[in-house]
Amino acid sequence: MGIRKLKPTSPGRRFIAYDDFADITTDNPERSLLTIKKKHGGRNNQGKITVRHQGGGAKRFLREVDFKRNKFDIPGKVTTIEYDPNRGARLALVVYADGEKRYIVAPIDLKVGTIILSSKKQIEVASGNAMPIEYIPVGIFVYNVELEPGQGGRIARGAGTSVSIMGVEGRFAQIKLPSGEIRRISKDCLATVGQTSNPDRIHQVIGKAGRQRHLGIRPTVKGKAMNPNDHPHGGGEGHQPIGLTHPKTKWGKPALGVKTRKGKKKTNRFIIQRRKKK
Repeated sequence: MGIRKLKPTSPGRRFIAYDDFADITTDNPERSLLTIKKKHGGRNNQGKITVRHQGGGAKRFLREVDFKRNKFDIPGKVTTIEYDPNRGARLALVVYADGEKRYIVAPIDLKVGTIILSSKKQIEVASGNAMPIEYIPVGIFVYNVELEPGQGGRIARGAGTSVSIMGVEGRFAQIKLPSGEIRRISKDCLATVGQTSNPDRIHQVIGKAGRQRHLGIRPTVKGKAMNPNDHPHGGGEGHQPIGLTHPKTKWGKPALGVKTRKGKKKTNRFIIQRRKKK
């Protein structure tokens, strides 16, 4: 894992920063775990654009990733560390003792040939092993954490992220999320020991518009550059102020700094400390 910078032979290459893919061990994914990723261009079943700025992009295959880690007490051997075009973290192909193959999100220090295990009982606290949070010591970093038992990992799946276990009390465990939020979850929720792989992804620089188009991201236009009938910020000669007390979305709803979480959400009682403001 690392960052590769290019010589500034053109304006587009001046600040560009690529992934060096030094930790990748194979370029050939497991065909039995691949499905084609269909493109919709941000359109729904009526052909209307519901998500803007999507379209084009390179052809991708979806990897079937095991977020549940529900193959309990059967050891598996890591055979490859692979690149996944659909996420920043690496994937590890695990071959279990009964012959089944599964992809898991790889932790930062997982090596080919390592034996990993998932269990509902207490097992060795080693990188890549999955077990309920109640059996993991306080202060250990984990990732791919469930919000409800059996649901599958929901928290800390992105590149370089991890969750810190702060303690277990009664039926619940307290965890600290990457955002700084502290919340309670059931102590029976599974978590994988370690930190998600590829932490250098944060240092990558797209560098030019062509790379964005390869990722399937279309250009974004400021609201103030549009006409009044296209955006509340539109109109005026040149770059005029938006002329409003606060910014609005294209559809007239308040934007930038407005809380979007519902006030009566049932999981509010599990949040001990809100996330930190950036």
